[in-house]
Amino acid sequence: MRFKYLLYVIALLAISNSSFAQYAKDAIRFSTFQPGSTSRIKAIGNAGTAIGGDLSSISGNPAGLGYFTHSELSLTPEFDGYSNNAAYLGQTSQATKNNINFSNASVVFYSRLNTPPGQDKTRGWLSLNFGMGYSRTNNFDERVQYGGKNSANSINDYYASLANSQGVADDNLQAWALSEKLIDAFGTPASYSYASNSFPGVQQTGNITRTGGQTAYDFSLGANYSNKLYLGFGIGLTDMRYKSTSSFNETGSATINENGTAVTRNFNSTYSQYQTTKGSGFNARLGVIYKVIESIRLGAAITTPTFISIDDSFSEGLENSLSSGKNYSNGPVEYPLSYSMRTPFKAAGGVSVFLGQYGFITGDVEYIDYSSTHINSNDNYTNTYDNGLIKANYRSAINAHAGAELKLGSALALRGGYGIQGSPLKTNGTTTKMVTGGLGYRVGNYYADAAYVHLQGSQNIMQYDIGPTTPVAGINATNNNFFLTIGLRY
Repeated sequence: MRFKYLLYVIALLAISNSSFAQYAKDAIRFSTFQPGSTSRIKAIGNAGTAIGGDLSSISGNPAGLGYFTHSELSLTPEFDGYSNNAAYLGQTSQATKNNINFSNASVVFYSRLNTPPGQDKTRGWLSLNFGMGYSRTNNFDERVQYGGKNSANSINDYYASLANSQGVADDNLQAWALSEKLIDAFGTPASYSYASNSFPGVQQTGNITRTGGQTAYDFSLGANYSNKLYLGFGIGLTDMRYKSTSSFNETGSATINENGTAVTRNFNSTYSQYQTTKGSGFNARLGVIYKVIESIRLGAAITTPTFISIDDSFSEGLENSLSSGKNYSNGPVEYPLSYSMRTPFKAAGGVSVFLGQYGFITGDVEYIDYSSTHINSNDNYTNTYDNGLIKANYRSAINAHAGAELKLGSALALRGGYGIQGSPLKTNGTTTKMVTGGLGYRVGNYYADAAYVHLQGSQNIMQYDIGPTTPVAGINATNNNFFLTIGLRY
């Protein structure tokens, strides 16, 4: 997945069977990072596999470093504007979140290789260039709000299903629901069956706030052979910070047993979840660009899986208040865990056609198999359930990008691009469409590039899972993001 905001369109797996089912969806969430890029590459739809000569090559196709004939550095800040429209049980709501981040900082050091006296200086290995960069490769910032009246079921039905399948002997979520009068046991002690206490017609409201991101420190080498063949190798070190706060509020009426008598009370319950995750990892890249003729370049790059070590802290709590004045509270109870995971292998190929002084057109495709994401077991965690969810719900995806640059004289360039991101979901997935544009200005050894990226996608959120009648919040997300790169050749 080449574009970082695709995070927003991945459907979230419901929390079922265990609170730790979060790890399956987190594994996919943390696998959606993309190589950092400059505003120039963003403006052409992130189609940079066969371009070369751009600082984005440090974290993309390292073979592109072989095109540099001078040293160069650049800085890229960004503004991210995110909004979504949520539809839930026939009601709509909107939420927005804006932030400013530092997107990219890169530098390449040009080094021409010595050519023996009398030998053609355009033949053989001509240069070996080294680049290093910092990139923000994933943005987790997001705010979601949804709500509506549910006449078909209640989250209390979910608590009851957990009690029936797992029991209430431990200090778990369903035991809390029982103690807070949201569910009750019916039948004889030998064969209890748990059910919701609430009447049909409850009001439900969900709120989710996420923050954080992934960053990468990349180190790459690119070599030039006879101005024809360009080879590159790079390694990347990634750092991850993620926080999520989620609350699901439900109000309605319920039958409560008070001193052996069934009475009707209004209730107001809130199920809360909190997560803080930190991690670090590494990967490697190989790339090649071949100049078929002066105007046509073919490029390919492969990225190894990223191996990440993660420290995770997940906690949950449940509160309920009754119109009788009774108030209940359980948790939050923390579930810390350290584990490691492997993201999918990536392969990309592209072609660029240069039109002399008029500019170029370019396109590339990328293959990534999300079902190959893997979480490792350890002494405190068994991976069977979460890896099973990944295999059952995710698939391989093809992503396509295309763009063009039109030179308007010697100093000004106009750019545009388009991208289609394949859904990683086996069912009910939707493609994500990206439209980009930008301007570039160069004077002497200085340049400035601006880019605008507009992305639209969707996700489905299920706060609880009780089968076919589970309510789903449909989220249509829009991102409007602006980037500015300031660079210097020296």
